[in-house]
Amino acid sequence: MKIALIAHDKKKDLIIEFSKLHEAYLKTHQLYATGTTGKKIMEHTNLSVNLKKSGPLGGDQEIGSMIANGKIDMVIFFRDPLTAQPHEPDVSALLRLCDVYNIPLATNPKAAELFLGELKSK
Repeated sequence: MKIALIAHDKKKDLIIEFSKLHEAYLKTHQLYATGTTGKKIMEHTNLSVNLKKSGPLGGDQEIGSMIANGKIDMVIFFRDPLTAQPHEPDVSALLRLCDVYNIPLATNPKAAELFLGELKSK
């Protein structure tokens, strides 16, 4: 499975902890991430992550393009709903593409836990 990992700045520590907790399972999948998120995950785990650009520099759009071209199977995007993002149109477009292409999208740790739990049970 090809999984995209994305997190806004205030959620980076959360996605790192999530990645550590699920490292053994995530290691069995192809991982993609926006630049800063992916670098931080790799610094704190032994996971290999294919890096795209940082979100504000086009990384969200790169992941969106992968979704549109059938190259992503699931997105875990820990969003910060309380902070305005300078690249909000890109974020909205990414979320919309998940809906258009029927890609599972977890925007918080509880949803991501449910998705991974379901995958692990198969």
